[in-house]
Amino acid sequence: MGRTSVRQIDGGEEPEVARPRLGFAYRLTVVILRPIMMVLTRREWHGAEHLPATGGFVIAPNHVSNVDPIVFAHFLFDNGRVPRFLAKSSLFTAPVVGWVVRNSGQIPVYRESRDATEAFRGAVAAIEAGECVAVYPEGTITRDPGGWPMVGKTGAARIALATGAPVIPVAQWGPEQLLPYQAHRPRVWPRKTMHVAAGPPVDLDDLRGRPITPDVLRQATERIMREITALLAWIRDEPQPTVVFDPRTRAVDDGATP
Repeated sequence: MGRTSVRQIDGGEEPEVARPRLGFAYRLTVVILRPIMMVLTRREWHGAEHLPATGGFVIAPNHVSNVDPIVFAHFLFDNGRVPRFLAKSSLFTAPVVGWVVRNSGQIPVYRESRDATEAFRGAVAAIEAGECVAVYPEGTITRDPGGWPMVGKTGAARIALATGAPVIPVAQWGPEQLLPYQAHRPRVWPRKTMHVAAGPPVDLDDLRGRPITPDVLRQATERIMREITALLAWIRDEPQPTVVFDPRTRAVDDGATP
């Protein structure tokens, strides 16, 4: 299945892609949410040709709104891949939500594990099974005042280096206008444009095959975040900041993903 850069605005012509097979819960979610997004938003997609047509890979987006996982999944689904998101293992036993995450193929993260790699064993297994695994490197919605990506966490880098899988960087802009951080209701009018751009795989070749040390993880994570930020600067047509916002210097209670 080929990949071409796709631009979609106001529900315009869509790319012809092979729709992936979905489980019942995932299919139900798509049936409910996709038509809503088609009506409520405009869409501008770029870089679909960088999404691997087959095989496992890590895809790493920035995080600007509680609604951007839906936008991000919409982009991927319309281009022939189904994202499997990381979720805290405790969610898998929660009422209602647990049924959804279990039956839609989402991936538990075992924070209680003493082994950092073991904490991501579900993600590693999904990559090896040829899945598209979505990891938010920031772990939470950005707290940068300008909406730029923050210093990243090492989860995406760890999974990529443990499996040898490529990392596809993605930038999103627009979801923060639809549902701003800490807002309780979406702002659907006037209709917002959801911009999503995927880039080529992050170059980690010189780090692969080396022991996965904190320094190696830091280098890989910085490269991933640098590519995401460059994509966002391109979408916004603005210069990126010279100093990266570091949430570790602030008290942030966010339930973040590692």
